[in-house]
Amino acid sequence: MTTFSETGIFVHERGICESSHVGQGTRVWAFAHILPGARIGRGCNVCDNVFVENDVIVGDDVTLKCGVQLWDGMRLGNRVFIGPNATFTNDRMPRSKQYPERFLTTTLEDDVSVGANATILPGITIGRGAMIGAGAVVTRNVPPYATVVGNPGRIIGYQNTPVAGQVASAVTAVPSEIGSRIDLGVRGCWVERLPHFADMRGSLTPLQFGKGLPFTPKRIFMVYGVSSHHVRGEHAHRQCEQFLIAAHGAVSVVVDDGKSRQEVRLEDPTIGLYLAPMVWGIQYKFDPDGVLMVAASHEYEAEDYIRNYTEFLSTVEEGRS
Repeated sequence: MTTFSETGIFVHERGICESSHVGQGTRVWAFAHILPGARIGRGCNVCDNVFVENDVIVGDDVTLKCGVQLWDGMRLGNRVFIGPNATFTNDRMPRSKQYPERFLTTTLEDDVSVGANATILPGITIGRGAMIGAGAVVTRNVPPYATVVGNPGRIIGYQNTPVAGQVASAVTAVPSEIGSRIDLGVRGCWVERLPHFADMRGSLTPLQFGKGLPFTPKRIFMVYGVSSHHVRGEHAHRQCEQFLIAAHGAVSVVVDDGKSRQEVRLEDPTIGLYLAPMVWGIQYKFDPDGVLMVAASHEYEAEDYIRNYTEFLSTVEEGRS
């Protein structure tokens, strides 16, 4: 048995650790097997009956519960938790004794948790802080902090995302007086009661600069026909401002400035949400007949978009320094 006092790691007498790239404080328990090419970080816990192949990189403070196998191409960040018997794959079209030129890379970013018996298809990136529910089957990339359940996996919420001022239903939270506003506490974002008129002929919500719209729009577009399990947005703008209205049905919107994150349910065309520049925006939980109208202060400019959350956080941090 190898002890902490000799190498800084612990390997149970019935465990096998062939790698010399294992960080101090890591424990390898009975019947676990780590191949020579694997790289394991500091302070990890490799439980019974875990198998780690060669082309695998595991960060610090990772927990691999019993019955987990990490195959070639796996990349785990720091503080990742993998529940019992969670299953990973690295070949979309496996055949016995037939091997691809290169195994697909599957990446789990920092602070990801994967529940027991979940199945992760190859070539997927699971964003930082995401939570994969027990038994979920994940078939596509997962955004940062998303909570995914079911088969196929679908997003049902976002981790550590409080409902701002109890704006789960913005229509009931925002006072009925025109111009009433609730600050979301996320980099200048807010929801506001828009001008609206109703009589026996129907209802009308007019929009003009200074009376509902906080800027003169250069572009207006509609988002519709979105399956309830699909997610839109997942980007920030460097300069462009946006104003969002649920023109029909309902949709949930997450706003994130890199420090605070809130969620709002838009379900009435008399409520508008202002999305400031340098705020990460996500739209999901669309009603089947939901239509989201978006007014933008700028014309489409590809360079104005930040589509990677890690890049977004870095850009926000640069702006604060």
